[in-house]
Amino acid sequence: MNEKPRPRRTVTKQIVRLRKAVKANKPKFKRHESWRYKRLNERWRKPRGLDNKMRFRVKGWPKSANIGYGGPRIARGLHPSGYIEVLIHTPDEVSKMDPKIQAIRIAHTVGTRKRIQITSLARERKIHVLNPLVRREIVEEPEEEIEEGIEEEEIEKEIAETPAPKPKETGKTNEKPRRSKPKKRTRKVKTNEP
Repeated sequence: MNEKPRPRRTVTKQIVRLRKAVKANKPKFKRHESWRYKRLNERWRKPRGLDNKMRFRVKGWPKSANIGYGGPRIARGLHPSGYIEVLIHTPDEVSKMDPKIQAIRIAHTVGTRKRIQITSLARERKIHVLNPLVRREIVEEPEEEIEEGIEEEEIEKEIAETPAPKPKETGKTNEKPRRSKPKKRTRKVKTNEP
């Protein structure tokens, strides 16, 4: 019997789903005694102590990370979307891409002009771009219209009518008095003269 080969896209999606299922069964690896001391981060570190219980794999202690917990080999290097990531630096590299299985990631060193060229070429060839150029639209605020009916005289009247700010009262306040500079002491020299 002749079976039709499944399209590559659906196969990669199944592989990504398999990787997710395997990862769900993994324990969360914690650094030794990070639950005891605040100064230790939970991020994994290999236990290296002479009497370390995790290094000895003692029953009841958290599991250590090792090669047996790795995901499926066919899923390694795949983006969560199911594409294989390819780093692109120039527009010429876009023509070498396979749009069915590969996706573009534009390098961070690429400038705006080349980034626009790369995204437009990728759109023409229907290649998925993982970090497309996002342009923010500049929203122009309408300028406030000045009323033409107001004349300078009216403005001056309004200014004259507004009360002037009250001067501060010069009285006792809670401020500390300023200390005067200490006087210089002069030594009296004793002489035998009357």
